[in-house]
Amino acid sequence: MLTDFKRTYNLKAELLYLRMQLKVIASGFVSKISYLRKSFGKKSFKLLDIGAGNHSASKIKKVFPNCEYHGVDLERDYNNSESDFALMTAFYEMDLTKLDMSVIPDNYFDGIWMVHVIEHLFNGDEVILSLLPKLKSSGFMYIEYPGKKSMTLPSMYGTLNFKDDPTHVRLYGVSELTQLLERNGCRVVKGGTRRNIWFMMAMPFRIISDLLRGKKLQGNIFWDITGFAEYVWVQKN
Repeated sequence: MLTDFKRTYNLKAELLYLRMQLKVIASGFVSKISYLRKSFGKKSFKLLDIGAGNHSASKIKKVFPNCEYHGVDLERDYNNSESDFALMTAFYEMDLTKLDMSVIPDNYFDGIWMVHVIEHLFNGDEVILSLLPKLKSSGFMYIEYPGKKSMTLPSMYGTLNFKDDPTHVRLYGVSELTQLLERNGCRVVKGGTRRNIWFMMAMPFRIISDLLRGKKLQGNIFWDITGFAEYVWVQKN
């Protein structure tokens, strides 16, 4: 009887979690998708996605089929398949810290997105400046990263404290990036701590589902409730 109850409860928890995930996607509140939608709506656009792993091209093209997708990453095979590459107009395999962006066309993109990339770069500010010439006038840039509060959060599997990830090399802040971008021809549309209401609503279901399946809880479940991440959304003059 107890086994049947646990199985039924586990199934219900997973279904609820799945429904929450679908609603997150449908409502456009996942970071990349949300700000692409705010920036471009249903219009076609040319996107340079900095950090193009984890099937990013497929996910973005599913929501924005008219997006011309260009990806950048340190390694070609970072959790991507040939079907992902087939959806890309171009893929640039490069070490951003070298600041050589010559293979990427200038004044071409409507949007440049950097989601959880700059914290892995010791010269992320210089990288941003090297990418700005690639953005058209009136184009948008979205940058998201672990904020200063992440240094004060407890350590957790899957990263809740900045230092949990040994590849994190530099901490950035909204004020620093705002000044950098405003000095270089951009207007800050919005910036601050990421608080995704859908992720916060889904949090209890994610916790229950993971516990019932015997999975280790990951720190990213708590990012939005704790204020782990910050972002800056700008438009080029």
